[in-house]
Amino acid sequence: MTNNKVAVVTGGAQGIGFKISERLFNDGFNVAIVDYNEQGAQQAAQQLSSDGSRAIAIKADVANRDDVFNAVRQTVEHFGDFHVIVNNAGLGPMTPIDSITPEQFEKVYGVNVAGVLWGIQAAHEQFKQLNHGGKIINATSQAGVEGNAGLSLYSSTKFAVRGLTQVAARDLAHEGITVNAFAPGIVNTPMMESIAKSTAEEAGQPEEWGWQQFSSQIALGRLSEPEDVSNVVGFLAGKDSDYITGQTIIVDGGMRFH
Repeated sequence: MTNNKVAVVTGGAQGIGFKISERLFNDGFNVAIVDYNEQGAQQAAQQLSSDGSRAIAIKADVANRDDVFNAVRQTVEHFGDFHVIVNNAGLGPMTPIDSITPEQFEKVYGVNVAGVLWGIQAAHEQFKQLNHGGKIINATSQAGVEGNAGLSLYSSTKFAVRGLTQVAARDLAHEGITVNAFAPGIVNTPMMESIAKSTAEEAGQPEEWGWQQFSSQIALGRLSEPEDVSNVVGFLAGKDSDYITGQTIIVDGGMRFH
């Protein structure tokens, strides 16, 4: 047990989630990496803290409320405290309007919206028990700021996360809890790769063309690296952002201006 601050990162085993876990770890946080992929989470935790003293892995399906509550409780039991949750886990399938099934709707909304709501509730439960405030940080997307073609489920869930973020920020402010969101653009991750591939396949074009459909809109002219996003989450998790709440910070290299 140390006096370090403690963070929970959902979907922390790969992509943006791992970079966020790494950034918070390097900023001095003890980190619980929560992921559906148990093996990936264990490898990620091992990579950060080989003796397991400052990073642990917890398997959870964020669409399952009990799983999320248990993950946050386990984190507090293990580290003795808790200060920041990053509700990062998400799914981003291509969903042409007529192709969406009830099962697909439940799955994507379950992870992207319910997963964030359960994370907010679970964090709030522990902040109350620990008798101090904290920070809740949610993953939305540039697709949650402006609708993206072909992504009705993903885009609409990410709009919902922005709404949840604003309401929770109002509801929890008097308890010293801030609630903010980060909205990545086109990030070089496995999830984005599958979106680019399926966009290209549907149009009968090479994969490069798929990436181009997204990256052509970026003012800074390059795809985002996961570090671009984790830098902003590091800021939201630290004390420099103490007077910011209810906001969505767009980290997209200049795609959506609001």
